[in-house]
Amino acid sequence: MFVTFSCKQDKANQVETVETEDVEVVELAPMSDDVMETAVIYEANIRQYSPEGTFDEFTKDIPQLKELGVKIIWLMPVFPISETKRKATGGEDSKFASDFPEDEQGKYLGSYYAVTDFTKINPEFGTIEDFRKLVNTAHENGIYVILDWVPNHTGWDHEWLKTNPEYYTQNEQGEVIHPEGTDWTDVADLNYDNQEMRIEMIEDMSYWLNEEGVDGLRCDVAGSVPTDFWEQAIPQLRNQKDIFMLAEAWEPELLKGDLFDMAYAWDGHHLLNDLANGDKNLEDLNVYINKVSNDYEDDDILMNFITNHDENSWNGAVKERMGDASQLMLAVSYVMPGMPLIYSGQEYGLDHRLLFFEKDSIPKTKGVAWDDLKKLGALKNTNPALNGGKQKATALQLETDNVNVLKYTRTKDGNSVTLLGNFSNEPQTFTIEEEGEFLDYMADEKIVLNNQSMTLQPWEYKIFVN
Repeated sequence: MFVTFSCKQDKANQVETVETEDVEVVELAPMSDDVMETAVIYEANIRQYSPEGTFDEFTKDIPQLKELGVKIIWLMPVFPISETKRKATGGEDSKFASDFPEDEQGKYLGSYYAVTDFTKINPEFGTIEDFRKLVNTAHENGIYVILDWVPNHTGWDHEWLKTNPEYYTQNEQGEVIHPEGTDWTDVADLNYDNQEMRIEMIEDMSYWLNEEGVDGLRCDVAGSVPTDFWEQAIPQLRNQKDIFMLAEAWEPELLKGDLFDMAYAWDGHHLLNDLANGDKNLEDLNVYINKVSNDYEDDDILMNFITNHDENSWNGAVKERMGDASQLMLAVSYVMPGMPLIYSGQEYGLDHRLLFFEKDSIPKTKGVAWDDLKKLGALKNTNPALNGGKQKATALQLETDNVNVLKYTRTKDGNSVTLLGNFSNEPQTFTIEEEGEFLDYMADEKIVLNNQSMTLQPWEYKIFVN
């Protein structure tokens, strides 16, 4: 049995190692507000991270993630995947593996989100011991681990379908159905009117937090699950240990009180795509900033991203969607209030859509993408002006004399970070009304400003630090 021990110290990221007869357990100090202020979160797609697609291959690289400022690893679902109605392709005309000749069916591995058992490990990735090694290695490197949880549905092989069909949504004929309004035909919709199912769901969540040392959960389509379930479940989980909770949702009510710590900046993500394509302008960015301020409370946290597993596989790689504006949009995602996300392969300049239901792999050559993420991660980790958690730095969008140029400043405790960006595909000249000596952060050069004219090339940006 894997036994965890709580290390209740105030100092963030302090590590305690406890030896037992079965395994060496490594625990971090509890997740703190300070960690959330400065963290970068990393989404790990274990299947596609390496040619082997195993926990062990990912674990080897965890120490490198520290170079990128990563403080939280979100593991995409690690549970066994159902064989019944296993998906082979996506979309409205999707096919099951069983629709193909028998000698082809083996290459279709199915969706991570069609879970057979919430308390087991997908053998495709390794063993429970391999998983424990991953968690321990992350903790040894001062990084927290959260699991991707799938509360809205299960795969068609889940034992509840045999033992407790009342746990599922049924049609008038008494047949279990997939989630209405979706093409998710490989999963069965859970019925949250059933209180016994809720209890078992919370017990399964608790297992990973208490028995396997996991530090929190990223909850898939959290907005499709009744809010009163989260009001029931999350306080129970928090009573067991200090955890970090991420909702794949935008709804502000999910961040109320002591519910989720962070939600998705979906509107912000779509806006970045539109800005990169010229479909929106800086006035739209200003509208978005004001909307976030009005819709969310001061201590709410949003996750900023230019890619993730859904965006990459279904809508395109970063370069495909954002073109030459990619690096500018990345910088915006780091400088805006909130927590920036790195998706597996983004750090290596991933430029293709990863297969979702089959084996694929990311590149592993460090280049411009790695260098940019390393610099931006260090700034996020260390400069209070980029604090993005429950006690955010102040944010101020300042007008320039050029409608295509953004001047966006964050300040806190005497520190300031200013992003200057050209949001067009033409060179833009403007006047920067600043005086004094600054650090041109990405170039690592000192610069003296004196209310001068400046030109930025198409989609070029600069970050000035006081």
